[in-house]
Amino acid sequence: MSRTLPHVGARSRWPTVPRHTAFWLVALAFAVTMLGTTLPTPLYVLYQHRLGFSTLMSTVIFAAYAVGVLTALVLFGRVSDVVGRRRTLLPGLACAALSGLVFLGADDLPLLITGRVLSGLSAGIFTGTATATLVDLADEDAGERATLVATVANMGGLGAGPLLSGMLAQLAPAPLRLPFEVHLGMLALVTAGIWLIPEPVKTIGRPRLRITRPRLPERVRATFLRASIAGFAGFAVLGLFTAVAPSFLGRLLHLSDPALSGAVVCTVFAASAIGQITLVRPLGRAAQPVGCGLLIAGMALLIAGLAAESLVLLLCAAVTAGLGQGVSFRAGLAAINAEAPAGQRAEVASAFFIVLYVAISVPVVGVGVAADVVGLRAAGIGFALAVALLAASALVAVRRSRGER
Repeated sequence: MSRTLPHVGARSRWPTVPRHTAFWLVALAFAVTMLGTTLPTPLYVLYQHRLGFSTLMSTVIFAAYAVGVLTALVLFGRVSDVVGRRRTLLPGLACAALSGLVFLGADDLPLLITGRVLSGLSAGIFTGTATATLVDLADEDAGERATLVATVANMGGLGAGPLLSGMLAQLAPAPLRLPFEVHLGMLALVTAGIWLIPEPVKTIGRPRLRITRPRLPERVRATFLRASIAGFAGFAVLGLFTAVAPSFLGRLLHLSDPALSGAVVCTVFAASAIGQITLVRPLGRAAQPVGCGLLIAGMALLIAGLAAESLVLLLCAAVTAGLGQGVSFRAGLAAINAEAPAGQRAEVASAFFIVLYVAISVPVVGVGVAADVVGLRAAGIGFALAVALLAASALVAVRRSRGER
């Protein structure tokens, strides 16, 4: 079925850029917004030293991000279909800017948590809308390319955030201010770009805030469960590296450089993007089991790295687990989309992302609790074992489903 491009470049009260230019402006804004969501990662250790909070509280601050994302998903998931893409992207950028302003003045825990919630709102509003906008603005036969660009912008931005803030904190003055000032400047530029894009969809009415309760059709439930188990394991790994990797490096390996912390976190997201882009299609039906296997191997490397206090093993774990997360996530989402009824595909995908964002937050809070009780090393090893078991159960379920066909 051909995809229509409703009134791109239609009459407007302000000048707009050509569709091709608008496509790349949206991709850039997507990357800059996602960059902001991981910008504080290498700075958590500095905030800990300044404010004196524990590893548990560090994970709670990180998990506040998921609260914002989930709130946006259940309240604003379909708003861009009603008011238009552009009018939804701009508030997402506004939330990102408000988050940066809060972090600039953050001198206590409530402000840090508020900044993270606002950052989550920006990601929750922006991710689905920006992806849909890229598809809308692409040429009729370039939908797959638009999805690829969305993946690169999303994961590239997530990986660039900690790398940028870590380098600025390491090499420049004002480590708790300069990264956010730089990001606010970037947001100002991309906001001007989004203001100039043509609206690619027709608005159909006034939006109403309402809680979205996704329903799963009977025929997709088994596939959804298998994909969700693997996806939960993979996104829990992303949450662990993003929230706790700086503590691992500082307290266990005695490497407290923010630039190094940012580089380690960047490695996970870069590996995820590479896995999604380069491995899923060649692997075909083997993608899900291979992704689960890579997650298991990555957790084995993480356990070895924590036990041996080895930076090399920790980096190997980041690469391997990141590849596994990327492959298992994209293969699982593709399997769900293939089986979901066309009229409920967005609803089923929303349910999948709700599972994933619970995974990125709740387990790392558990690591924080365990770290205060049994120590950071034991908590990390226990987490890795739990993720490996989840990935193994997903692997068994996928193989069993293949044997029954």
